[in-house]
Amino acid sequence: MHCFFHLVHRHERILDETGIEVSDLEAAHYQAIKAIQELRDEDEADEIDWRGWHLEVVDEAGRVLLSIPLDMAQH
Repeated sequence: MHCFFHLVHRHERILDETGIEVSDLEAAHYQAIKAIQELRDEDEADEIDWRGWHLEVVDEAGRVLLSIPLDMAQH
């Protein structure tokens, strides 16, 4: 299945227009956690306030499959 990983905060959305192909929901969850870790590993990550932000994994129809809060596991 093809999934997209959008960053969402109240009225702000940063859309993933490319997405990736994954085998199942478990693989999508793994890729989402990996993407969150990559965001946190960036140089400016410590300066960003992730409170209220979510990484939404959506399918091609736009249905939200997962929503992971980015402020759950701060460094």
